[in-house]
Parts: sequence; C-alpha cells; structure tokens
Amino acid sequence: MDDHGSPQRRAPRRRASDVPTPPSPNGRPRRRRADGWLDRWMRTVADLDRLKDSHPMLDATIDEQVGRRIRIGDRWLTDWASCNYLGFDLDEEIIESIPAYVSRWGTHPSWSRLLGNPRPYLEIEERTTELLGSEDVLVLPTITHIHLSVIPVLVGDGTLYLDGRAHKTIYDGAMVAAGHGATVVRFRHEDPEHLEELLRANPPSSPRVIALDGVNSMTGNPPDLAAFLRIAREYDCLLYVDDAHGFGVVGERAPDEPCAYGIRGNSIFRHQGVSYDHAVLVGGFSKAYSSLLAFIALPSQLKNTLKVLAPPYLYSGPSPVASLATVLAGLHVNATRGDAIRADLARKTRRLLDALHRLGIHTPNTSGYPIIEVPLANHEEIDAVGRYLFERGQYATMAAYPLVPKDEVGFRIQVTAANTDEQIDELVDVLASLRDHFQLEQVPALAT
Repeated sequence: MDDHGSPQRRAPRRRASDVPTPPSPNGRPRRRRADGWLDRWMRTVADLDRLKDSHPMLDATIDEQVGRRIRIGDRWLTDWASCNYLGFDLDEEIIESIPAYVSRWGTHPSWSRLLGNPRPYLEIEERTTELLGSEDVLVLPTITHIHLSVIPVLVGDGTLYLDGRAHKTIYDGAMVAAGHGATVVRFRHEDPEHLEELLRANPPSSPRVIALDGVNSMTGNPPDLAAFLRIAREYDCLLYVDDAHGFGVVGERAPDEPCAYGIRGNSIFRHQGVSYDHAVLVGGFSKAYSSLLAFIALPSQLKNTLKVLAPPYLYSGPSPVASLATVLAGLHVNATRGDAIRADLARKTRRLLDALHRLGIHTPNTSGYPIIEVPLANHEEIDAVGRYLFERGQYATMAAYPLVPKDEVGFRIQVTAANTDEQIDELVDVLASLRDHFQLEQVPALAT
C-alpha cells in the first residue's frame, strides 16, 4: 500500500531481452537468451530428443544379459546393437584373465601415463605394434580422447580436410583444432577427386591433414585407402584414418584365409595392403576386443611428441586394470582362435545379407562386414518401426535424424560372433513382417 492506502503498483519486471547486452570484446555477436539459439538447436534434434524420451530402444536400462539376449524390464530381446563383434565380452578365457591382473595391480592405478606406466601398457603397445606391422603404437583411454587431443596437435594452424561423413568424434576433434587456429575444409564422402580439387584450389599450408573413417560406422563400407594415400603423398599431407569398426574384424589377405575378412584382424590398412607412409591409423579395443582402450599407430618420433602434447597422456586417468587384462588376453585369443571366430562371423553376416536381398530390403552395405544399415523409405516411421522391432524381441540401433541424413533414417544391425543362427532366423522372420507393414527401401531390382 502507498501512503494514501492505495495498492502500490510494482514496476514491470524487466525481461532478459530488455537488458542491454554489453559489446563483445572480439566484435562478434553475443549469444543471448532472446536469440533463441537453444530453441533452434532443439528443433533440429527434435526427432532424436523425442525418441530418447519415448522410445524403448534409446537410453534404455538393461537389467540383465545372457549371451546375446538382454532383459529390459520384463521383456527379453536379442541384442543386435552390440559392437562386440568377436564376442570377446563373453569369452570365458578372457574373463578368467582378469583376477590375476587385479590382484597384482589393483583395480585402477591412477598415475597419469606421463607419471608412470604399469607394465601391461607397454606389453599392449609392443604386441599391437607387431600385429599392425606399424613403426610404433601409443595407447590412450578412448578413440574420442585421441581425436580431441591428437588432431589439433597434428594440424596445428594448418588445414584439416575432413570427409563429409566422418564420425562425429572426428568432427569434434576438428572443431577443437579450429579453435586453436586450424582451417577446416569438408570434402564429399568417398570422393577422392573432390578432395584433390580442394587441395589444388587452396593455397598450400603446412601442415595439412586428411581425416576420414576406415570401415564406416553406418554403411559398413571402407574407403579406397590407396586413392587417398596417393593424394596425401602427392600433396604432402598426412592421412588420418579412424578404423574403430574395422580393427579386429578385417585384416591382411592370405592364400589360405578362412574368409573374405582376411586374417589376424589387423585393420583395414593391412586388409587393403597399404603402408603407413604419410598416414596414421587410429583404432580401438572397445569394439572387437570389448575393452576400454584405444590406440594410434604412428612413427616413434611422433609418439614421443604426443606424450607431452596430448592431454590424455598427461592428465587423464588411465584405463582400468581389467581392461588392460582383457586386451592382453584378447590379443592371445586373437592369435590362437581369432581367424576361426572371424570366419564364423563372416558366415553369419552373409546369411543375414542374403536374406535381406531375398526379401528385397535394401542396405547400403556392399562390403559384407557385420554393420548392416536398413534405411526407411519414410523417415517419419522411425518411432513405429522401432517399437515394432522391440515388441517382437529385436533390439537394434535406431538411426534418427540428425544422426544420419533424413534419407538414411532407419536402424542398424550389428552381427557378432556371439549371436546364434537361431537368432538370425528369428530376425529374418521379423524383418519379413516389418517389410509388409512399413516402407523400407527396396533393392533396385525389386523397386516399384
């Protein structure tokens, strides 16, 4: 009340948009709440955000696992979303290796690698170097750590030529590099001619790095590494390849190889017979080897440089001892039983791909590798398709926009050695029914 007994009027509350924004120190526009940038971003990822909140196969709590069967609540499903391609996560010989290492080293020596290296680190680097046939290997906790820390060091204030469909973690590393002064140029996916045009059109800068995936995480297809290496050498660039999904699965060719994946699982570099000249290879043990560890194959001089320039070597906590143990045991199993496991994986993958062809269901997979994307003809059916799979006991990776372009929205199936033939038969029956209820992309010969 005021002095005269009348209700006192409050001054109108100032909105954020009414408050003057001080000038930006670098002259660039500031982001304000009233700019709506967060709302615009949320609209861009609306499909993914909706699926996360409502879909049973996104952000799910898995209550139990038995082989490649998982339980979510009271429903059992066959798991086609695992990237444990060789089934090492369930291999008893590998599981039984853990207690001895933990008893000796504890669960997690917390030295940064620059302060101290438990002996298993060095053993892993030595054995992986031999497996890859590279000059040297540096292991760090994850591939994401490597991209975010190593790419900026390699490119400096030069130019990074980035494949248009490079994995999001490579793109994130490129953005960190850009923040440190690098220029980022995109080239069309699987188009070495476009890359060469860009290199010719742009003034030479030093250094120059070309970054791309090995086996693509959605299509399952590899690049023509020889073509990209030729360009890297001709234009004095460094080729940077992330083979997260190829290492452990494909390897060098041999006259007596038991399957088309080759032998030893020593990466797409060895499978295509290209050298490490003008190239570094990034890979991980978190997929085929089911262990939390990653590596970069590189010259020893660069390895020593990264020990003081790559933050994860200096500052990050190391991988758990259990992961070091399972990598070492996995390397042993790979050497003794790996080729037989890969042959079985290739056979199961071929059964599924042949079934898709018979059903007239299109997949971009032309490699025969165990990543099988099934695109939808109508991207708006992604919710219903996912629920249909879930209700029929099939757990797959849902690929929603903007994770993939709208014309590639669908789901991804990853075959592993631990999946059974009976599970493949069940999946094929569900896919046949799915085809009758929804608009899947058809193989060209059967398209209407």
